[in-house]
Amino acid sequence: MAASISRRLLRSFGSLYTSGRCDSSTITCQSFHGSHDLSTLGYTGLFKGGPSVLANRWLSTSILTPDSGEGAFPTDLLSMKPMVTAERSIGLCQDLIIPVTNFHNEDKGFMVLAGDVFDVPIRKDIVHRVVLWQLAKRQQGTHSTKTISEVSGTGKKPWRQKGTGRARHGTLRGPQFRGGCVMHGPKPRSHAIKLNKKVRRLGLKIALTARAAEGKLLVFDDLEVPNHKTKNIVNYVTQMENTKKLLLVDGDSINEKLKLATQNLHYVNVLPSIGLNVYSILLHDTLVMSRNAVNKIVDRMHTPINR
Repeated sequence: MAASISRRLLRSFGSLYTSGRCDSSTITCQSFHGSHDLSTLGYTGLFKGGPSVLANRWLSTSILTPDSGEGAFPTDLLSMKPMVTAERSIGLCQDLIIPVTNFHNEDKGFMVLAGDVFDVPIRKDIVHRVVLWQLAKRQQGTHSTKTISEVSGTGKKPWRQKGTGRARHGTLRGPQFRGGCVMHGPKPRSHAIKLNKKVRRLGLKIALTARAAEGKLLVFDDLEVPNHKTKNIVNYVTQMENTKKLLLVDGDSINEKLKLATQNLHYVNVLPSIGLNVYSILLHDTLVMSRNAVNKIVDRMHTPINR
């Protein structure tokens, strides 16, 4: 809009420079008074440097508003409609630029997040499958009950088959007796289910994309803390808006000071980048990653899958 107005003004006022009304060394534009008064734009009418400098300074520094159209500019050249910026679409695999800060909320520059990791299409079914795979795989599977051959007890027939009036039994280690066996009970086994590696990798990308789209993904320059005091972490979390549970992800091994400062806080957890998973991301509403962690996660997602 401003560029089109600038072109129109150049065409309108260009004839003044060619007619010799403006001096080359000190240009006093007296003919502008009337229909085109520069005083309404906040200028004194005195410009130095020639016609080209006049045009550049005047047209490049003007701030156009609907109120200023009464004197200098026709009202029809100024748009009364407010500009609305389009919202970013999710899942286009576009690189994201996110500011980098630290625990003290200091500006540490910016970082580009890979679009094929932090901007993939959201698939709830993939996230559901990955969460089921995680929960099933982490079960210990050490449950065990004793069968009739493992229960301690005699194998003698308790009483004769007939003539006593009681029910016939051949052993006291049966499931109907106290201290007997358990029929069809659980035995130690693995509860893990099979899930392809590309599906697991896609689930982690979707979880990271969801946090980035919600504005709940923060990138810190590092996760260094001055000491191991828990109150420092409490103050940092309190300063964050709408944060109930916080997940801190560092690139390498966790700093010992940070580990001691967060071990008594049930709403703050710390993980290395190798341990970042979908279920942990979903359990925490805010995800904080260091620069090193982001680089390691991107490298891990770009590594070819061994088949």
